[in-house]
Amino acid sequence: MLRISGERAFAIGCAIAGAGKQPGQARVAEFRDGDGSTIDRGIAIRFRGPRSYTGEDVLELHGHGSPVAMNRLLDRACGLGARLARPGEFTERAFLNDKIDLAQAEAVADLIDSSTGQAARSAMRSLDGEFSRRVRGIDRLATDLRVHVEAAIDFADEEIDFLADSDIAATVQAIERELADVVEQSRRGQVLRDGLDVVIAGPPNVGKSSLLNRLLAEDRAIVTEVPGTTRDLLSADIEVDGVAVRLTDTAGLRSSTDAVEAIGVERARSAAAKADLVLLVEDANRPATAEDAAAGLDVAAPRRLRVRNKIDLSGEAPGRGTAGEVRISALTGAGLDALRQAISAAVGVDPAEGAYLARKRHLDALAAAARHVGEAGRRLAEGFGDLAAEELRQAHGHLGDIVGATTSDDLLGEIFASFCIGK
Repeated sequence: MLRISGERAFAIGCAIAGAGKQPGQARVAEFRDGDGSTIDRGIAIRFRGPRSYTGEDVLELHGHGSPVAMNRLLDRACGLGARLARPGEFTERAFLNDKIDLAQAEAVADLIDSSTGQAARSAMRSLDGEFSRRVRGIDRLATDLRVHVEAAIDFADEEIDFLADSDIAATVQAIERELADVVEQSRRGQVLRDGLDVVIAGPPNVGKSSLLNRLLAEDRAIVTEVPGTTRDLLSADIEVDGVAVRLTDTAGLRSSTDAVEAIGVERARSAAAKADLVLLVEDANRPATAEDAAAGLDVAAPRRLRVRNKIDLSGEAPGRGTAGEVRISALTGAGLDALRQAISAAVGVDPAEGAYLARKRHLDALAAAARHVGEAGRRLAEGFGDLAAEELRQAHGHLGDIVGATTSDDLLGEIFASFCIGK
């Protein structure tokens, strides 16, 4: 499909595919070159602005998909005065023409890049404007409060202390609650968007590679009875409860005089320290030894989940235990469903709950807005209305950054440059 947007779109379309019908109607047409020869036969559709994706006149030519024919069509359109679009330029024009806000524009790219069904559904919620409406609703509350506070400052000589009104404190608390809820949903959405980095760690021969193979349902990692078989990091992608997960198998954690294995152990510790979650695997048939402790099995990680493997030999029941561990058998697959649920729970992802497919800049802006609102509440409690008003103004600016109301040209360029061509 070739898409052209701008004031000359229909004129170019007429030269290529002949006069069109009413905008929005599809028709079969011959796509002709400058010498009158037929390039392709397909469907031509016109969308008159502002009722189009970009808000401008838009022409779409749908061909058979031949790269040669589409390149000829592209050359013909450029010869008639069109130019190649920059990455994301169609969506950028939609934003500049107030068809969508910035958060919705970013959701277009997130929808295209979605690697799971859950991520796609969350991106669609943001594209539909649900995230933007929540942000704008909070912004309205903060703006109304700011107006009230500044009015109280203007009438400071009145006997009534407007800043001491209990409704003001209640409004601040309501804004803080709304922000906290949106931040939590956005944080879950960021996990859906970026996926999880999960590292499988533990001493040698506890079944780390077997667990990787079982979760992947294929023999990706080499499994032997020889300790230290895995020397380097081995990564693969799976989906867990709608979340993209990058699984990384690592070398067994132990002290080693083998130079190559020692490098592998150091890489394992480094990967664990940077992971979103570490599955700390242990053998259910033997307790941790002093050698295990000396090897540093308590790897540094934001979140850890103990996994007791080989319960097919120990006789333990599969599932989650009272100590927070998960009992599994990588050999038989027992307890794997409980492990998948525990992975989701450990990082706070609930596939049954809604989430906004937020980006890091959204979370940063929401956190900054929350800080300023909290500070405004403290200033109001102290009676400093002018300082509180300034804090609310700062919060308003950060919320505006999310939807593009107060966004710099540099940020816009960075955002749309990450889009693919034709979007």
